[in-house]
Amino acid sequence: MAQTNCPECDAVIILDEPREGLIISCPDCGVDLEVIDTDPFEVDLPFDDDWDDDDWDDDDWDDDWDEE
Repeated sequence: MAQTNCPECDAVIILDEPREGLIISCPDCGVDLEVIDTDPFEVDLPFDDDWDDDDWDDDDWDDDWDEE
């Protein structure tokens, strides 16, 4: 049995046999999580490989951050 915490709400997540790549839902907040490591047991938000540059607008970036 393995135990970790949800990166979104810090709820305790327990799995009998975690497997890398397994997608699970947080029992408290319901967010989808991917098992990214089994030793130590760790989960994170799944990588969205359907994302592309067209999903961003120029307004999403703040160009002022590098002007110091």
